[in-house]
Amino acid sequence: MKKIVLLAETGSDIPEEVARQYGIYLVPMHVSFEGETKDDGSFPSEEIVSFYKRFGKLPKTSGCVPEDFEKIFDRIHEENPDSQILYLAYSAVTTCSYQSAQIAAENRDYVASIDTKQVSAGQYAVVITMAKLLEEHPEWNIEAALAKAKEISESVSMCFVPDTLEFLRAGGRVSNAAALCGALLKLHPRIEILDGYLQATQKHRGSMNKVIPQLVKAYIEEKEMTSDELWLIRTPGLDGEIIRQAQETAFRCGVQKVTWVKTGGVITTHGGPGAFGIAGFTKNKI
Repeated sequence: MKKIVLLAETGSDIPEEVARQYGIYLVPMHVSFEGETKDDGSFPSEEIVSFYKRFGKLPKTSGCVPEDFEKIFDRIHEENPDSQILYLAYSAVTTCSYQSAQIAAENRDYVASIDTKQVSAGQYAVVITMAKLLEEHPEWNIEAALAKAKEISESVSMCFVPDTLEFLRAGGRVSNAAALCGALLKLHPRIEILDGYLQATQKHRGSMNKVIPQLVKAYIEEKEMTSDELWLIRTPGLDGEIIRQAQETAFRCGVQKVTWVKTGGVITTHGGPGAFGIAGFTKNKI
């Protein structure tokens, strides 16, 4: 039996089969469609795009509530009564999930947590890396695991680029004028995860076929990423040729393994169809 069991939100975009392989538990975030709320991960993310096309507005996303954590904490404890739970949280400044977990963890001394300050594939990279390390180091106690999780979280760099600003406009994150200008000028903002916040740091101009290979090469070099593994992110509708070009560019840059991460409901709602992203580890931070 494992001494430490990992928990993360479905917003990490870890597929169920990968979670099962490593014994990772996932607590659902939520997406609301006109009065119907669904657990993130329980439906294809293509439904987000279809809903917007039909109704001209976006679903609402929400984090996990304390009851979600109470259920998953109790389930894990029942199935692993002698184990500690290590909750590796979705960026706390973007959602109520981390706060909900703290409420649910009261009087549960077998729960420890850390804010990874990451989302989607950035959180995925942290959780999977920790799962592999815990297999290699069964002797670690919860204090050692927490320290390593913090170190790993701080070493991840992640960004994504939307194909269109339409979903950001519909979600109130850019104005109508900015979205229109972006479409006319073929502008694609680079949105990076910095200290947990999603911040637009640069603008790329041109078609996605042109922008994405350039972004892959530039981001790997700028962040001095390690070559072991790179996580590439795609929302529904990303063109197959772009997928091929992105992967080939990563390999040409010396990346040994590429793991594609398809976004679930949360990130798809914010990024829109055809968006692309990158996550990986920065050499000088590990």
